Amino acid sequence: MAAALLLLLLVPPVSLLAALAFLARPRAVRVPLRARHVFITGGSSGIGLAMATAAAQEGARVSILARNLARLEEARAAIRAATGHDVRVHAADVRDADAVARALAEAGPVDVLVCNHGVFVPQELERQDMEEVKWIVDINLMGTFHLVKAAVPAMKARTREMALPASIAIMSSQAGQVGVYGYTAYSASKFALRGLGEALQHEVIADNIYVSLIFPPDTETPGFEEEHKRRPELTNIIAGSSGGMKADAVAKKALAGIKSGKFIVPCNFEGAMLAVATAGLSPQSSPLMAFLEVIGAGFMRFAALCFQWNWFSTIENYYAKNKKRE
Repeated sequence: MAAALLLLLLVPPVSLLAALAFLARPRAVRVPLRARHVFITGGSSGIGLAMATAAAQEGARVSILARNLARLEEARAAIRAATGHDVRVHAADVRDADAVARALAEAGPVDVLVCNHGVFVPQELERQDMEEVKWIVDINLMGTFHLVKAAVPAMKARTREMALPASIAIMSSQAGQVGVYGYTAYSASKFALRGLGEALQHEVIADNIYVSLIFPPDTETPGFEEEHKRRPELTNIIAGSSGGMKADAVAKKALAGIKSGKFIVPCNFEGAMLAVATAGLSPQSSPLMAFLEVIGAGFMRFAALCFQWNWFSTIENYYAKNKKRE
């Protein structure tokens, strides 16, 4: 009797897992790094430098791109000291499509493209200059378009020649999964990357190219230190409770996701919950993760409403308190 009851309890989950194993797309894959060309933007510091170092340690041929040549040379020296391997450096502004195209032509065909560049200036939209908004969008979003547009033709030819899967990794943010007070311009630029990534995956999968969207939390980088100088007080209250990560830890999670061909790559437990909560119509190669998304959708929606209640209450209390001071 107990065995029969156990079987009845197990059959629905097993059946669902079997169905998801059939439905999950694109299929799981391994993207090797050893002896392959990994091209990383924003590679002179922070997460980009950590990813470049880790990729070089795995035996990849690494190229890094950033705007400042002096900082690129410092990064090259740091990577050489840490790994014993040299990297190629390319100075270009990702807002300049022609400069990006020249850098990629000089670097040669890429097997793993990591669009890690990005800027972030937190500010309420009402107070933020529109030129600054445009600057954020041009770097974070248009810069990614420039890189992908320039790299994809040679990547496609490369996968046909080598018969190995390639990867396009796009560095988003947890602010690209949920909007937060003071992140209007930044969240808009990072949310847009998801639409780019979802559509792009459809366009390149036939050529054995896998897209990964990486969603790190606050990360201890030089850019993060600058951000804190301007972050609104209310943003600190709402977002300050979330734990940050070291750049090396984010790099490790990001590379693991890239190598396994994951579309959504969270970097911590909070990110994994956000991934389930915002799965929507995104690709999913893992039947197990698809199972968690399906069974967790209702609970995560409830949790999301609890978070939103807390955030709106915080905003209401903050403004009510400030009005009393006036």
